Amino acid sequence: MSLFKKKATVTDANGKSVKMNPGKIGKTVVAIVVIVVLFIGITSCFYTVDDKQQAVVTTFGKVTDINDAGVHFKLPFGIQQVKKVNVNVYQKIELGYRTEGASDYSTVEEESTMITGDYNIVNVDFFVEYKISDPVKYLYSSNEPQLILKNLIQSQIRNVVGSSAVDSVLTDGKENIQRQVKELVTEVLAEYDIGLSLVDVKIQDSEPPTQAVIEAFKAVETAKQQAETVVNDAKAYQNAQIPNAEAEADKLIQNAEYLKQRRINEATEQVAMFTAMYEQYILNPAITKSRMYYEAIREVLPGVKVYIDTGSGGVEKLLPLESFAG
Repeated sequence: MSLFKKKATVTDANGKSVKMNPGKIGKTVVAIVVIVVLFIGITSCFYTVDDKQQAVVTTFGKVTDINDAGVHFKLPFGIQQVKKVNVNVYQKIELGYRTEGASDYSTVEEESTMITGDYNIVNVDFFVEYKISDPVKYLYSSNEPQLILKNLIQSQIRNVVGSSAVDSVLTDGKENIQRQVKELVTEVLAEYDIGLSLVDVKIQDSEPPTQAVIEAFKAVETAKQQAETVVNDAKAYQNAQIPNAEAEADKLIQNAEYLKQRRINEATEQVAMFTAMYEQYILNPAITKSRMYYEAIREVLPGVKVYIDTGSGGVEKLLPLESFAG
């Protein structure tokens, strides 16, 4: 108490001693403290959220609001807390490798080495993109949600690769593997509900663990490409020959149609001849039979001379008759 009763002595700018009242000093200190506290409170009441973020506001530890981009107000002195989350940003996970820069690429073998369904060892690197779909669940539903997602992706990758053939992993089955991994991870994430959503899964690189095996698979891939080339050449030859074959087939069809029509015409003609012959036979059967008999002899014995003996008058005949005619 004696401290406030005594007057304090200070020196002004001219070097003169000036006595001050201790009560005024106390009031000044209190005023300064109040001003500082008010300044801190006012400045801590406002916060800014950019367009890539959402802000989760908690009041006494309970989530009370979620704010989008802009300037917002909150209660000071720890009554309300704000946590900003990047919800509109694609984040990445590198599995089997790490990149520190554009040219710095390092392999993580414990993540990339896997065994295939046909018991071959391969090194597969995956690039994963994900985003925060629910900031509240991301912050408060689990501890380290990124680690949970990474472990989940690794588990599903090994599951899919472990059921695939080595040729599929290294060559033409990559898209199918990526699709299966994405579907499985998305399904499990929906069950976990940790506020993360998978955007994409890509195989960054896949190769056998040794150089000798790499060369062997390159030879296999070259053989496949050569086989595809031969198949394409065969298809091209086939496409070139098809018009000729179709033209030849059309020609044969037209010729067959011509022969068919000719046979029909010949049959029609023979039917007409038979009908006419039959009509004459009905009128005079004996004469028609004789004529048909003679015509048959001419066809069977070409060049033979036929003499018709009527047998009338009892006159004796001497053959051949043409010798008398000279």
